[in-house]
Amino acid sequence: MLKGKTIAVVVPAYNEATQIEQVIQGMPDFVDRIIVVNDCSDDKTEDVVMAQMGKLPGAPISPPESVSDGVYGKADRILAELDEKENQWFVPADVVWTEAHEKIVLINLKRNGGVGAAIARGYKWAKDNRIDCTAVMAGDGQMDPSELEKICMPVVEEGIDYVKGNRLSHKSAPFLIPKKRLLGNAILTILTKLASGYWSVSDTQTGYTAISRKALLAIKLYDIYPRYGMPNDMLVKLNIASCTIKEVDIRPVYGIGEKSKLKIGKVVLPIAGLLIRSFFRRLWAKHLFRDFHPLFILYHFAFLLLILSVPYGIKVLSLAWQGIDVNPLTALAFMFLFISGFQSLLFAMWMDMQHNDRLYRD
Repeated sequence: MLKGKTIAVVVPAYNEATQIEQVIQGMPDFVDRIIVVNDCSDDKTEDVVMAQMGKLPGAPISPPESVSDGVYGKADRILAELDEKENQWFVPADVVWTEAHEKIVLINLKRNGGVGAAIARGYKWAKDNRIDCTAVMAGDGQMDPSELEKICMPVVEEGIDYVKGNRLSHKSAPFLIPKKRLLGNAILTILTKLASGYWSVSDTQTGYTAISRKALLAIKLYDIYPRYGMPNDMLVKLNIASCTIKEVDIRPVYGIGEKSKLKIGKVVLPIAGLLIRSFFRRLWAKHLFRDFHPLFILYHFAFLLLILSVPYGIKVLSLAWQGIDVNPLTALAFMFLFISGFQSLLFAMWMDMQHNDRLYRD
């Protein structure tokens, strides 16, 4: 426990037989449960984890809340039924947990679901078992366990809903992080700011995070993006639920034996597409249906004007390229639509920043 709050760490692992023991053994003593989610590895990851079980006793955790049978307990009974039914939406899995005081929980996914699906399944266990704060650490040992406490403390002490590490603020980042990753991170961070509404967030691709039980209850865990776009998708879902967020500085860690399975060229475009879809989902879900805000209209008005300006712009450029005089009315229409659309977009983004600034904590 940490300050009287139960702490669990979800460890997604795919073919991490050489690293997973180091991750488990390095967990701080305050961690109550280590939830290793074996993403259908085809190496000896499961065997290594099983060999560690029984060596690390865990403190008892609170049993699930009993649901009232009375007339006033109907709402709680409905939620309990929904929690049970949602299991069908996760990747099928076997849970290995030998006893209530066992610190390690091993969840073996029956098919490879991706890192996001593995984390979501670990979150589900933590939510069902009433864990107060649930962190995520990669199974390859690339996250420094000595920094876990400062990742969890804002959730435990300040009531923050979601805390994430920020490697880019460390002075060693330009020297340790590969240049391709820095570039990809920068592109995806800009898109994630726009899509999620968390405009002050940095290093969106880090997976070193901690989340409160309140936040786990506020989002659909089974709907989390199953692969490497999971951190970006989480931010969008958390913003729709109006969850508070905070970043803490952490050290970038590379060259400790990890083998990255991330292919930058293969994930940037799919994640970019995800973020574009997520942006509109956030506008409709949060700023129309949940809590109407004028920026919903302003964003769509800006996009409409910019789209209408495209054919005029193409015509102006085509005629200019051919050396033909452009009709002043055509040029004027393009300028009016483009400038008005661009100004509307900037104003909508400014309103978006102002509205969401209350959710970011320094």
